[in-house]
Amino acid sequence: MSENAAKDQPGEGRLSHTQSDHPPIARAKVGVVLANLGTPDNTDYWSLRRYLGEFLSDQRVVDYARWKWQPILQLVILTRRPFVSGKAYKSIWNTEKDESPLLTITRAQTEKVTERMKALYGDDVEVDFCMRYGNPSTDSVLKRLAEKGCERIVFFPLYPQYGSPTTATANDQAFRTLMKMKWQPSIRTVPAYFAHSGFLQALASSVTEVYQTLDGRPSKLVASYHGVPERFLLDGDPYHCHCQKTTRLLREQLGWEKGEIDTVFQSKFGPEKWVGPATVDHVAELARQGHKHIAVISPAFSSDCVETLEEIQEEIHDSFMAAGGETFTYIPCLNDRDDHIDALVDIANNELGGWLT
Repeated sequence: MSENAAKDQPGEGRLSHTQSDHPPIARAKVGVVLANLGTPDNTDYWSLRRYLGEFLSDQRVVDYARWKWQPILQLVILTRRPFVSGKAYKSIWNTEKDESPLLTITRAQTEKVTERMKALYGDDVEVDFCMRYGNPSTDSVLKRLAEKGCERIVFFPLYPQYGSPTTATANDQAFRTLMKMKWQPSIRTVPAYFAHSGFLQALASSVTEVYQTLDGRPSKLVASYHGVPERFLLDGDPYHCHCQKTTRLLREQLGWEKGEIDTVFQSKFGPEKWVGPATVDHVAELARQGHKHIAVISPAFSSDCVETLEEIQEEIHDSFMAAGGETFTYIPCLNDRDDHIDALVDIANNELGGWLT
């Protein structure tokens, strides 16, 4: 039971000692918010334009001077890019639920975390999810939890490795919401969790399980992470280092030798130099070197999305095959696997320390 729940709070509505004209106050609870990147509402031009406009206007993502960047974004990129991105989203869209796979998977993750939390804490914890870009927005979810009585919130960006264009901007958006609230809940943010034993075990199990289904063992496992400009690394962003450590820890968890897993980076955007090697080029080089069967995993993504379902399984796959590759195996993200959910719950519980018993 939470410390606050033990107060004189007979349930939803007015407290026993308040005056008749006092606004209703919900019973105190603790909130857990799973925060993912985001998704367009649909695959049409205007839905993609709104989504990309919000995403690419974020100075954590593109940090060029606004006076220089916004004319290029509004007059050039957003007149063309929505058509290209819309086509990519259409190829992976969940037509049954009319939503992106990222939204479907994040909802499934939230439902499973909710079940675990309810078993542990009953009604003292409210679990929800939000998107940094698109819907459900961070603003709407945090306000909804506050209205439900969540005086304390654990904000959980679903990025195993810390990055300023991912973890930091998710946290920024949460704090922007707090700035507009009359009654701010206390908030804790979850740090990078790539070294968490449960996460690493789930990641290694996902590799082992896929390998057991294959006729032959791939000669190389390629760990593909979303890229960032190289200057982010030089300016102190630890993302690149976290990715390198993730690969090493995964290899050690699997008990493999050095050289059996390569670390590469995908999704380059813009003219400047990004961290490398680039996934699309590296897989082609592997094929030319005689690696005819490779597997690709994406340890930076907590759920499958357009970068994995479309970019890896289409563009990067095609690059490998065109260079002479024969078998390309994609290992899905951890998504709502039970061992992944167990890890997320354990990480959240660590941040709940002192707030719940």
